[in-house]
Amino acid sequence: MISMNDNTTLYRADILHFSRSTHTPKKDVCFFRDGALVVREKKIVDIGSFKELLENHPEATLVDYSGKLIIPGLIDSHLHFPQTEMIAKYGSQLLDWLENYTFPTEQKFSNPEYSRDIAQKFLSQLINNGTTTAFVYPSVHKASVDALFTCASDMEMAMVTGKVCMDRHCPDYLQDTPTTAQKDSQVLIDKWHENGRNRYALTPRFAPTSSEAQLAALGELAQQYPSVFIQTHLSENHGEIEWVKQLFPNHESYLDVYDNFHMVHSKSLFGHCLHLHEHEWERLRETGATAVFCPTSNLFLGSGLFCIDKANQYGVNIALATDVGAGTSFNMLKTFGEAYKIGQLQNTKISVLEGLYMMTQGPATYYGLENDIGNLNPGSYADFVVLNPHFDELSKLRCPKSISIDSAEDILFALSFIGDDRAVQATYIAGTNVKKSIKEQQYAMA
Repeated sequence: MISMNDNTTLYRADILHFSRSTHTPKKDVCFFRDGALVVREKKIVDIGSFKELLENHPEATLVDYSGKLIIPGLIDSHLHFPQTEMIAKYGSQLLDWLENYTFPTEQKFSNPEYSRDIAQKFLSQLINNGTTTAFVYPSVHKASVDALFTCASDMEMAMVTGKVCMDRHCPDYLQDTPTTAQKDSQVLIDKWHENGRNRYALTPRFAPTSSEAQLAALGELAQQYPSVFIQTHLSENHGEIEWVKQLFPNHESYLDVYDNFHMVHSKSLFGHCLHLHEHEWERLRETGATAVFCPTSNLFLGSGLFCIDKANQYGVNIALATDVGAGTSFNMLKTFGEAYKIGQLQNTKISVLEGLYMMTQGPATYYGLENDIGNLNPGSYADFVVLNPHFDELSKLRCPKSISIDSAEDILFALSFIGDDRAVQATYIAGTNVKKSIKEQQYAMA
């Protein structure tokens, strides 16, 4: 008989994760058939077989997810929370998309109450789909940053975000200046960076919307705060790239613009990277920066196909991301499904374990966060997802009844195409089932 204890919980399920960084995810995946995860307070304290851990932790409260699959909480490395309400807007490529939809929507986020409301809805979407860590673009408004960090902090969610900076080529109502961008960013860094599980990211939207003076001002902060992340866009669209050439004629390449202002290093995340020169791939590898693959967005805006073979050839770090709202789903597994299709178009096979690695242990390692997130190792935060492979009639027909290492891979692959948020039975953040909490709040409000 298991005694009740508020501090220790044993979760029974089949378990799959990567315990360390690897270049061969298929060989180095860890799988526990009828496994157990032991959580005390907010951290994982043990992982292994159910039978062994039940004997080792007789004090633990049992939560039985037999027949389900536990994986680490998912990491979304690039998305825009103000665009939650404009997902799936019809018919534009990148630059028109920004002018017609994005900028008018982001104007609303000068209102703190509005920012909090959308931040809560945005986080609900992440949690419902199993995402427990996100690198997020807010708007230019400090209120949008405060709202997102505050809402994430309320549930102890690992959040990385930072004020978007734009001092040109955008509507007047969204423009800041080099001075205000630097000042506001510094205030927000001092307030939020490494406060709890929060991390700050300096966020010039992309090179065309920042003057050289603004990039220099942000580069000064990047040097002053070396643990702060950098997130921006790189070589997403041919028209954008030509525009950068015109605006920065003295720079060798698009990446060189950022590099010149001290923004290319191991904590830099570059969204898209679709049309890079050879020397840009080399520079990403040299610095340990990450190329963020956003397949649904790239297809939706007609921007191009990410060349995963080229990234692997140069040994560049790759992370997966939804890029909502040009991205068409908050679900990271479905995002992998589109990445798989892009690989197929280029005669490149991307396994689902490679995809899972690019949304768990891979980015956690690249960002220096592998002791906290991305895996189910003892000492990491208890951020994990419980997947139900049999959530509807079709999934019951398609997915094997018994889970083994091979069938777990097959189940993940199937859920990447026929799954949705219903396949996510529970999402735990710091040991709390936050998906259950959200459902209860929504039910109470209905």
